[in-house]
Amino acid sequence: MVSKAKRLILSTLGTVLLGFATQASASGEAERPDGWSLLNMTEGVTGVSHSIYDLHMLIFWICVVIGVITFGVMFYSMYAHRKSSGRTPSNFHESTAVEMAWTIIPALILVVMAFPATKGLKDLYDTSEADIDIKITGYQWKWQYEYLGEGVEFISQSSTSQASIYGKAPKSEFYLEEVDKPVVIPVGKKVRFLITAKDVIHAWWVPQLGVKKDAVPGFINETWARADEPGIYRGRCAELCGKGHAFMPIVVNAVPEEEYLAWLAAQKAQAAVEKEAINNTLTFDELMTSGEAAYNRSCASCHGVAGEGIPGAFPALKDSVIALGPVADHLDMVINGSQTNAAMQAFGGQLSEADIAAIITYERNAWGNVPEADKTVQPVDVLKFKQGQ
Repeated sequence: MVSKAKRLILSTLGTVLLGFATQASASGEAERPDGWSLLNMTEGVTGVSHSIYDLHMLIFWICVVIGVITFGVMFYSMYAHRKSSGRTPSNFHESTAVEMAWTIIPALILVVMAFPATKGLKDLYDTSEADIDIKITGYQWKWQYEYLGEGVEFISQSSTSQASIYGKAPKSEFYLEEVDKPVVIPVGKKVRFLITAKDVIHAWWVPQLGVKKDAVPGFINETWARADEPGIYRGRCAELCGKGHAFMPIVVNAVPEEEYLAWLAAQKAQAAVEKEAINNTLTFDELMTSGEAAYNRSCASCHGVAGEGIPGAFPALKDSVIALGPVADHLDMVINGSQTNAAMQAFGGQLSEADIAAIITYERNAWGNVPEADKTVQPVDVLKFKQGQ
């Protein structure tokens, strides 16, 4: 029977030398990599990710060969020419042949490496002739996706509960890797991602798609992917972007084209319903229920589940001037953000009128807050404020 230590050594060597790639299971969910498979990079499910992986392994093996030859010669020389065997050291200063060899051979090796690397980079940066364009905007700490030309736009953020994060509830299998609204793309179609940010630098990274691109405010970076296999592929922000950096996961759902078209049609229909619903008058209880859910998704990470805030970082909303003061000031703060504190974002372009109305109503009436007037805010009030009415 192989001992535990031997099994550990064999497992490590097998992983490093062969490289396990994370594959999609029959259910469509990408299998979670085990501890040893993380020692090598993911092969992925796109042509670009395969070429990156192949280039990585090619250079890895070249380095292995160089290391074996170099250390082999070094250890042989140390053993064969040791003083105890009676060897006497040679006395020479320089060798033109040796100097030419250690210059020309590395140069040739670099040239060999350059050809596949250049081809891979050309493929990686070729975003032309895309079938679908998706604009991705990074916020602290969530992602906004806009399917250009389709009229579909939504915010995707972590769906892990605050209770799980603070150890008050069990952690799910995909703790901190789950979102409320995943990105959906069709299998076999070239998808161009236009990536930017509104506040600080983020980075959109999905290893199995071979995509990692910085999201920089004021700039739009391009990259692309074509998923070859249906599945759910998970990623995360790869740029330290503040205290909520660990709480902005990415989930991409690659589905057959028919399923994608059905999803897209449903999103368009939902957008139309939400647009029509702006003129609906919601009850106080409806606003409080939806407001609590929207607040926990978008506001609780900074202001706390109970509105207590984070001392020294984010102000409390309980008994605050904003929550108890004029509605117009509250609307202005949520829609346009703070002019003096960049941490308070402008949510006017992130949330729907219904969500903003519900959040403001909830903030003004939760935790014992008693506003001076205007107990509720309706979606139409938010729309009128945006329009300057």
